[in-house]
Amino acid sequence: MTHGQIPSDADWRRALTRFVTVIPHTRELGLEVLEVTPESTTMRLPWCDGLLGDSARGLVHGGVMTMLLDTVCGSAVLPALPAPEVCPTLDLRVDHFRPAVAGQAILAEARVVRVTASVVFTEGTLWQEAGRPLARGIGNFVRLGPRNTPEGFAEALFAGEGDHA
Repeated sequence: MTHGQIPSDADWRRALTRFVTVIPHTRELGLEVLEVTPESTTMRLPWCDGLLGDSARGLVHGGVMTMLLDTVCGSAVLPALPAPEVCPTLDLRVDHFRPAVAGQAILAEARVVRVTASVVFTEGTLWQEAGRPLARGIGNFVRLGPRNTPEGFAEALFAGEGDHA
């Protein structure tokens, strides 16, 4: 990716894949970035036995669902901004509608609702194969701006993108 070039959806998908592989728990869980557009980000958490919170009933731990909503909502923030910047979670509300069940991947989608000078507002949804929502998340992320974003942050996200000679 050259300086000043606008990233494509495919560039963002590769960048967010790189982002989730840097975070130890999302890397270990095999979180996959399926689709990224300026309007929404979709991810897939593959099934593994370590997701269980209630092994007797085969139910996924609620903390896994919270982590997934935080990650997908936070990831949706980056392509919605004029330039990548660090935006930590300010707050996250999760409404659990029903439990996730063993043996099925969990899909997550998030979109940015509004961007202000200081906060990015998002909402996300989780579901499994049946398509009925498992949970909804409302996440707000504080914008730290260029001054508080590490130098080279955008370059690290897009490392190797479009730099083919």
